[in-house]
Amino acid sequence: MFYAIITSDMQEIIQAIQKVVQDLFSEQVEIELTRSEEQFGDYATNVALRLSKKLGQNPRDIATKIVEALQSDLVQKTEVAGPGFINITLTENALVLLVEQAGEKSLDGKRVLVEYSDPNPLKPLHAGHLYTTLVGDTISRLVENAGAETIRLNYGGDVGLHVGKSIWAIIAHLGGEFPEKLTEIPESERPTWLGNRYVEGNNAYEDDEVAKAEIIIRNRQIYEIHAEDDRESPLAQIYWTVRTWSYEYFQTLYDQLQVKPFDRFIPESEVTPLGIKTVEEQLENGVFEKSGDAVIFDGESRGLHTRVFINSEGIPTYEAKDVGLSLTKWNDYQFDESIIITAHEQEQYMQVVIKAIEQFAPEPANRTKHLTHGMVKLMGGIKMSSRKGNIVTALEILEAARQAGRDTGTNPNEETVLAAVKYAFAKNRVGSDIAYDPKESIALEGNSGPYLQYAHARACSILEKSTAVRGELSNLDAAERSLLRKVSEYNEVVQRATFELMPHHICTYLYELAQTFNRFYEKSRVIDDPREAVRVQLVSKYAQTLKQGLDLLGIHAPEKM
Repeated sequence: MFYAIITSDMQEIIQAIQKVVQDLFSEQVEIELTRSEEQFGDYATNVALRLSKKLGQNPRDIATKIVEALQSDLVQKTEVAGPGFINITLTENALVLLVEQAGEKSLDGKRVLVEYSDPNPLKPLHAGHLYTTLVGDTISRLVENAGAETIRLNYGGDVGLHVGKSIWAIIAHLGGEFPEKLTEIPESERPTWLGNRYVEGNNAYEDDEVAKAEIIIRNRQIYEIHAEDDRESPLAQIYWTVRTWSYEYFQTLYDQLQVKPFDRFIPESEVTPLGIKTVEEQLENGVFEKSGDAVIFDGESRGLHTRVFINSEGIPTYEAKDVGLSLTKWNDYQFDESIIITAHEQEQYMQVVIKAIEQFAPEPANRTKHLTHGMVKLMGGIKMSSRKGNIVTALEILEAARQAGRDTGTNPNEETVLAAVKYAFAKNRVGSDIAYDPKESIALEGNSGPYLQYAHARACSILEKSTAVRGELSNLDAAERSLLRKVSEYNEVVQRATFELMPHHICTYLYELAQTFNRFYEKSRVIDDPREAVRVQLVSKYAQTLKQGLDLLGIHAPEKM
């Protein structure tokens, strides 16, 4: 990305240390500040350890000289620790400034594309799609929060072998090319009906040579429907009808998930012609080469693996379509960065595709970042495979959360169900497998979305009861300062999550923040206390921070529960 994790107040302290180092040792060094354990202060730096090698001096002696010379209105005290670390404790005013300053808009003026969800029409939308939809929504919120012009894209395969399999099974089920029979299928049953047809078509393709040959023909016919813009033939009517069903279902689910709207849906059929044209042009230029009747990219000579871009039947593969997609993005948006979120199994595939594009369009290739996620499983180890039909669908994940709430007697509303699932997915590091436990996700205790919703509602209840005029955050006791210190970390955590594109940092922080508040509340009476004015102001800052963090995760922060 485009920025370092440094707030303005941290920068002021860094510059003060740099000045001391220059004055004492005539050295210019980069200063790294890290958050320290609370008992040791607020920040720490290892600059003395790094200088010791250059200067040939004892690092503790260097650290002592820096501590004695360091002056800053933001620093309450400094001390030398261990072999030469410098621990820094901020003033209360510095902590307040950290809380009140606006988050860094480090992506101002940048245009960032975020492509996620990417379900294929005519196939079931499974838990993996749910994951990339929710985490993609959070990542796009992070990028947008950092000031970027954020364009949300959704790419789906409305052509390809999977479509041929589904169309073959649909026609078999209808007894022929009879589009009028599709009206007999109730709207509520259409997603499941289409999913079943895909499974039938895939099984037939793998087990029946006659069916396989027919599916290959259907696949080619779908490409011809697009090439000819055919809307009238019986086959075209079937195809366009069920394609529409799929996109309507996707939109219904996105609305239910309360994710931010996509700016553009890009179907494979739209980018396929450009992909084919480009591959054929670059075949002449030597980027691609022939292997029999197929067109391939030799990835092995570049430390990757070789992949087919146009198969022996002259049909473009996913690779060629992704070439068209990448160039379409670049031609239409001239982006600063393009983020793509897919399953981990596509990591090596995307490495080859991006390397191929790099040979003739280096700018979009070098500005593309591919994030991958692991497998999503329900507790019990059920692995998903839409080809075999033993998938866990997106709707089943949501229903599992509802059922867990009913089983535990919490009877959650839809906002709480969404909080449970969104947080359960987001708290895992992007790239790791996710074992989804519905009961754990819906619990009002522990590291869960509903727990954080309750924490926010609890803070709002305190604020509602208070009639005190909120006071300045000064002369704080230990519990008050501890909570203020934790609140002050928010902007740094958000910057780190954005810099790394890792939403789990926000989840970890919000849970720790709520726990810090609980410790504060155990020790510090708020209502009808002599320090009510100060403490209500502190509770207000805590509630605002909790709400902001939940919003970045796409989670509603209720005032009552």
